[in-house]
Amino acid sequence: MGAVKTKRMPRAVREQQMLDAAVRTFGQRGYMAASMDEIAELAGVSKPLVYLYLNSKEDLFTACIRREASALTEAVRAGVRTEEPADRQLWDGLRAFFTHAAQNPDAWSVLHLQARTHGEPFAAEVAAMREEIVAFVTRLIAVAAREAHRDPDLPEAEVAGLAEALVGAAESLAAWANATPGVSARQTAATLMNFAWAGLGNLMEGRPWSPPGHAHEVSG
Repeated sequence: MGAVKTKRMPRAVREQQMLDAAVRTFGQRGYMAASMDEIAELAGVSKPLVYLYLNSKEDLFTACIRREASALTEAVRAGVRTEEPADRQLWDGLRAFFTHAAQNPDAWSVLHLQARTHGEPFAAEVAAMREEIVAFVTRLIAVAAREAHRDPDLPEAEVAGLAEALVGAAESLAAWANATPGVSARQTAATLMNFAWAGLGNLMEGRPWSPPGHAHEVSG
């Protein structure tokens, strides 16, 4: 009876089952410790079928990274309504990011723990996802600054730096939140908003922080 189900199930559905099992196994056991046998067993298929669909353990892991990276970036994009004010866009984007990370801890582990520690090409796949998110945040900050008519000529390098800092902080906080019982996605997003928006809000209002003058610096 199981064999009949295997034959009748569409390939795309069966493949997603395999990826679900692989993400869970890689996320909880780690890439090196995970075996194709346990992935096949969890997916309810034979190991040869996993190899037939996804070629190798390396290809399977890459497919997991690509699927979960796409899901994360789509969640962030879908969470932001561009007609809202800049602070609301940032708030909604952060909530979407932290909610997705909290609801998919195994996927988070695959993307931000496993893929980054097992070399190329896995790290490159995650880097591509991160670049997409940073680019999205960069555009959000740049548009917000220009629409505020406070600093329409805000340098691109400064905007890109702000986006990098924000995404880096979000990644660190998500890892902390997932490892800390009782911390919700909303609380985590609020923490980062309180940390970041005070500075970004001042920047939008034309009140950037400036380093102290040379006269006030302590000579070394």
